[in-house]
Amino acid sequence: MTTPTISRYPVPELANLPDDLRERILAVQEKAGFVPNVFLALAHRPAEWRAFMAYHDALLLKETGNLTKGEREMIIVATSAANQCLYCVVAHGAILRIYEKKPLIADQLATNYRKADTTPRQRAMLDFAMKVCLRSAEIDEADFAALRAHGFDDEDIWDIGAITAFFGLSNRMANLTGMRPNDEFFLMGRQPRPPKA
Repeated sequence: MTTPTISRYPVPELANLPDDLRERILAVQEKAGFVPNVFLALAHRPAEWRAFMAYHDALLLKETGNLTKGEREMIIVATSAANQCLYCVVAHGAILRIYEKKPLIADQLATNYRKADTTPRQRAMLDFAMKVCLRSAEIDEADFAALRAHGFDDEDIWDIGAITAFFGLSNRMANLTGMRPNDEFFLMGRQPRPPKA
């Protein structure tokens, strides 16, 4: 049996990457225990890798705003499912399960976000994200009013839309390259943690 490739495009050797890319990838490997395939697949074009990661970090690692880390991942999983992106559904589904400590949530969102175990606030957030994903030309003031009614401010609404739009790019690049999710992602966060004594 042959090992499937992680990308249709050449995947550079870690040792041959520019120092900044290699250092970031090694830091992720040390924390996660493996290198997510997206880091290597997109390193085919280092300048674009840097731009991609800069926007990724600006959206997902920021300390401001009213979206939790788990809610950001909910947006990614639901909209990536709509875009049929295996890589992002699997990888970010794993991250979502860990952040939310809910082994079922990622599968629910990826199958039908309307039936997932979310709060009314999260449902409104996901309704808007899906509109950005699938029908952005139809966005109007009523969409903003619906989110404000759930406590989102205009900067939060920007975040919801920007995360959706950025992962629309990510989904399309993953599908273009045939990016394969790491096997590790499929099992992460699936066992509920025992309650603390």
